[in-house]
Amino acid sequence: MTEQTDDASTLDLDALTTERDDFKDRLLRMTAEFDNYRKRVDRERRELSEAAAADLIRDLLPIIDDLERAMAASRQEAAGRESAVLQGVELTHRHLLEQLRRRGVEPIDAVGQMFDPQVHESVAVEHAEGKPDGEILEEFRRGYRVAGRLLRPSMVKVARA
Repeated sequence: MTEQTDDASTLDLDALTTERDDFKDRLLRMTAEFDNYRKRVDRERRELSEAAAADLIRDLLPIIDDLERAMAASRQEAAGRESAVLQGVELTHRHLLEQLRRRGVEPIDAVGQMFDPQVHESVAVEHAEGKPDGEILEEFRRGYRVAGRLLRPSMVKVARA
């Protein structure tokens, strides 16, 4: 009779050990799944935040363009005399660019660079003596990046040899 009791105890112990191992395995899997879920949610939240910031910055870029055109027109009109309005526009322009720089926005260099379709948009081509084919001669609208991502390409005129 003790032999049957020992066999039953061994079977119960084996069943309990198997059940414990199953619970432990399920717990480890659920912990890993939750950790992966948390990381995915954090990454998605960060990407959404970056996309919202990029949208806002993209909306501000035409304002910078307008300020730059106003400064250029005022400089031509003033021709030698310093205008208070021009000084105010230049100050506003510098302040806006500095705020964008603090948030990782950087202008794309264009004039004198070789045309790169990843960051430049060619809107004109001009024959230019002494310039290599594909060199950017003029920038019509400045392009910008934020955190290495393109916000908008530079609109440029490219040399044709």
